[in-house]
Amino acid sequence: MMGKRPTLMDVAEAAGVSRALVSIVMRDAPGASEATRLKVQQAAKELGYRPDSRARLLRSSRTRLLGVSFSTSHPFHAEIVDAAYAGATVRGYDIALSAVANGRPESRAVESLLDLGCEALIMISPELGEDELAGYAARLPVVSLLRDDVGDSLDSVSSDDDAGIRIALEYLTSLGHQRIAHVDGGDAVSSPQRREAFRAGMAGRGLESRVVPGGATEEDGLRAGRELLEDLPTAVLAFNDRCALGIWESFRAAGLRVPEDVSVLGYDDSQFARLSYVQLSSVSQDAPLLARAAVDRAIDRLEGSTPPAHLVRTPHLVIRNTTGPAPK
Repeated sequence: MMGKRPTLMDVAEAAGVSRALVSIVMRDAPGASEATRLKVQQAAKELGYRPDSRARLLRSSRTRLLGVSFSTSHPFHAEIVDAAYAGATVRGYDIALSAVANGRPESRAVESLLDLGCEALIMISPELGEDELAGYAARLPVVSLLRDDVGDSLDSVSSDDDAGIRIALEYLTSLGHQRIAHVDGGDAVSSPQRREAFRAGMAGRGLESRVVPGGATEEDGLRAGRELLEDLPTAVLAFNDRCALGIWESFRAAGLRVPEDVSVLGYDDSQFARLSYVQLSSVSQDAPLLARAAVDRAIDRLEGSTPPAHLVRTPHLVIRNTTGPAPK
């Protein structure tokens, strides 16, 4: 049977000081000597005492909590969350996370954050409709991260998909590639924008536009890669890095060399692109920069009277080992 949670009084008795002194030390407030602080901190550590954050929140009129909703099916979101924590800490705020997962819809993830008393929301790649998003934005500041078609009542911080695809095509055509295929992201957020940008970019160069249905996972890339084998292009631009890894694996299994026989270019510059055995070339969205911008936007809305704004960042190319000159 588990024992009761240690209290301030338990720490006070263990350290041989008053409860008031323990409270001062726990709040990091002035009024206790360095020797007393060390004694109290040691007693608290030995007892396993942790301050009750719920009680602190109830006593305060503010929580200084930013709620972040993210999807467990997109590891790239985890990299954004890491950077969001750092950005919030610098400005004296904390992060509360709520996941969108199988059996847990996005609306449930958001309601959980509201129940915690979050003062603002950062929604990574939200999939809710504009009306639903506007309903939340009427209650508190909401920042959409990675998606910009969210209406005028929300803030958004996103990467310029048109620019990212344009940069990718400029690079591939500079290497002599003309038979370039795009494996799209299916119904994932940003997939329509990247798909249309690819078609426009190829048409603008007088090249045939070939789009293969794909998705956001390695399995989607494997399936698309097998289809590409039937009429092999010289280069493939994937919706994201996970999809690109599946494409890469399907080519490798067929005995093709990347990039000597066919180049593969990913999107996101995620941890998958940096795997030592792959070293995937990729279009970087600068996840840390986007996350910090979203955090700053949420806090600026809380601490000022600025209206919602839509910030768009320009991605850049990271060249590694999976792209090279078009085969002769």
